[in-house]
Amino acid sequence: MKALVVIDYTNDFVAEDGRLTCGEPGRAIESRIVDLTKMFVNDGIFVVFAVDVHDENDPHHPESSLFPPHNIRGTSGRYQYGQLGELYEQIKHQVYWMDKTRYSAFAGTDLEIKLRERNINELHLVGVCTDICVLHTAVDAYNKGFGIVIHEDAVQSFNADGHAWALDHFKNTLGAEIVKAEGSNDTK
Repeated sequence: MKALVVIDYTNDFVAEDGRLTCGEPGRAIESRIVDLTKMFVNDGIFVVFAVDVHDENDPHHPESSLFPPHNIRGTSGRYQYGQLGELYEQIKHQVYWMDKTRYSAFAGTDLEIKLRERNINELHLVGVCTDICVLHTAVDAYNKGFGIVIHEDAVQSFNADGHAWALDHFKNTLGAEIVKAEGSNDTK
């Protein structure tokens, strides 16, 4: 059994005026993320929206000294970006929205329980940032024994070198399968 985990595809990480935006590379994968989400939902496959959440002015969160404030609870920065946000309004009863407070979608969440309840053993990962939240989620998935599929044309970062390094790491260190839609452009 498999599941799709859509990681942090929010306004703050993708929109032009997002607080910690990937910029154009993040926006370029929008249609692929939307297509994959529709496909998985239509096939009755478990879909998780793993969404970063922070509290305003939290001096104790480790990211506070590393990144500007982003994905603040109660702000539009946490909404799914663009067409994915529109799709979410139509399918929200068919997906599992999960708040996360760390890079990995497994850290401090019930993700593993939800996956094990459904006998899921293969995770398809999409979203941002390839070399941060997608990477840390993939490492935890590997350590927990899940198979990993990375949709190369549906992950991106604000750091092109980090993005390329993470794709290599997924394949050569975590044994992930790297896939992309036929005819899609190379995103490396």
